[in-house]
Amino acid sequence: MMNHADKRSGYRYFADITSRWMDNDIYGHVNNVVYYSYFDSVANQYLIDKGGLDIHSANVIGFVVASSCEYKSPVAYPDLLEAGFRVNRLGNSSVEYGIGIFKKGAQAASAHGTFTHVFVDRETDKSVPIPQQIRAALEAVSVAI
Repeated sequence: MMNHADKRSGYRYFADITSRWMDNDIYGHVNNVVYYSYFDSVANQYLIDKGGLDIHSANVIGFVVASSCEYKSPVAYPDLLEAGFRVNRLGNSSVEYGIGIFKKGAQAASAHGTFTHVFVDRETDKSVPIPQQIRAALEAVSVAI
């Protein structure tokens, strides 16, 4: 039985992911650790494109504090992939994203998981409230789970 994280309709934003030859492992499919780089890429792409995050000079940045992934079916280079993105939980200084990895056009996720950012002051590494422009972008893709 598929749940909200397993299917395309459970996500609010999509980004293309380019699989690379080096993503494949000795077994001929994308290695499990590579999915986390896909998660990181789509989350940061969304924050930069939709939330206005300036990764080079913003006073507030996001640190990854937790992640998880469930693998449903293998993908391999040169598969064309898409990452589905949403916000599962939005707190004062933290956000949990839901991310699904899909073969291009597929309705069922090949993998899905969570990725949690805590927003911190770049100089002190102390947690701070999520900046308003980023919060608004995150609210736009929030789902109730």
